[in-house]
Amino acid sequence: MGLVYSDIQLKNPSQTGLAAIAVQALVDSGSVHLCIPEHIQIQLQLAIVDHKEVILADGSRRLIPYVGPIEIHFKNRVGFAGALVLGDQVLLGAILLEDMDLVIIPSTRQLDVNQNSPNIALSIAKGLLPSSSTFPHPKNL
Repeated sequence: MGLVYSDIQLKNPSQTGLAAIAVQALVDSGSVHLCIPEHIQIQLQLAIVDHKEVILADGSRRLIPYVGPIEIHFKNRVGFAGALVLGDQVLLGAILLEDMDLVIIPSTRQLDVNQNSPNIALSIAKGLLPSSSTFPHPKNL
């Protein structure tokens, strides 16, 4: 398929006076997280909220700062996430691709909104219904 890059906007939602930053992100469905270089963290004044132990492609492990929140814009979609401060370019991972309902088009090596839900991002929230003993029905309150 090759490498896929896409133009996105990054913003710090807690610092409304700061301008958004337009970046070209490497889109990687095989990566889990959003990753940003340190200079993006500095420009957006993103606070370190945690550290994560990360296994890199070569198998080594490193403790990496986790910052946020970050507001991400692509076309008519918006998402919010934390990011690992790692590398020299923005990497858009699977969590945001799913959250924003974005798809990679292999034939054109482009990122786009899901054409099955072009106007509003579609999410799937399926699971077991809560048991009545754990979550009482509102009529029983």
